Amino acid sequence: MIPLKYLSAYPAHVTAQVQQLLADDKLGPLLLKKYPSAHGVRTDKALYDYVMDLKTQHLRNAAQINKVGFDAKLHVYHHALGTHTTVSRVQGNKLKAKHEIRIATLFKDVPDAFLKMIAVHELAHLKERNHDKAFYQLCTYMEPDYHQLEFDVRLYLTHIDVAGKLNWPS
Repeated sequence: MIPLKYLSAYPAHVTAQVQQLLADDKLGPLLLKKYPSAHGVRTDKALYDYVMDLKTQHLRNAAQINKVGFDAKLHVYHHALGTHTTVSRVQGNKLKAKHEIRIATLFKDVPDAFLKMIAVHELAHLKERNHDKAFYQLCTYMEPDYHQLEFDVRLYLTHIDVAGKLNWPS
């Protein structure tokens, strides 16, 4: 049995299905069929524009984002796929907050739906700090298929652990 660390919170019948897909070497082809191509966001500037478009569509009154970028160290060191950080600085007699979003470089070569799920997740932290009911309601407001996409990203991470990265055509 292969340990499924990204799917540990899911019911036994779901993890059994994933175990069977892995044993039959069908998880990768299933993901490639469901998501046939990778997104075109390759640079930090393009990622910033991508995230800002989502923010403009769904969170117009949220705090300004100062920086968005891919981070090669993120997945390895922080065990995170994306981060939202707030840096507060004193300027004169005012306290200024800068918001930064970093997304693991792993998401440079994945389908658009996976990148959107991570971006939506990090954008939701502008309004909701904790992973509670209000947070996930905001995520599903921005991306109605959020929960399915999160599960599919977990499947992909499991596939990486077992068989390596998939090569999506651009």
